[in-house]
Amino acid sequence: MIAGLSDTGSSAVFIQGSGMLKAMQAAGRVVVAAVFISHRRDDAGLAERLARQLEAAGHQVWLDTWKIGIGDSVVARINEGLESAAYVAVCYSSAGMLSPWMSREWMAALHDQLERHRVKLLPVLLTGQPTQIPAILQDLKYADLVTDWDAGVAELLRAIR
Repeated sequence: MIAGLSDTGSSAVFIQGSGMLKAMQAAGRVVVAAVFISHRRDDAGLAERLARQLEAAGHQVWLDTWKIGIGDSVVARINEGLESAAYVAVCYSSAGMLSPWMSREWMAALHDQLERHRVKLLPVLLTGQPTQIPAILQDLKYADLVTDWDAGVAELLRAIR
């Protein structure tokens, strides 16, 4: 069990099991799953839009701009987010997905998915066409937010159980 505080200050107790993260917050809100959003800085606005929709659906969302504060260790905060995530939404766009930080995030998550079955990668196309996708991820179906944002988000929410 991992105890923590939400951004609103209410306490939460997270119970991790079988690749799924469940939580009951003191306010009585049930969090369905913990989702880490990996994105390029160029896509920060769309990543935050997606994060807000996932959060509105009841999920605990880790987004760098929400979770890393001035003076925080960036590496430590990202590691905490990845360790507590049941799902990693790997957001890519016309800007690509091969930035050094983003690559480290999805590679760590892929290792956990393959070796420990603890986390699941969920590719998300934010803009443009699916380009520069590493070969090891090309067979994964992605949520297409370009063609229809709402339908893509709905499909992503179905994948997050």
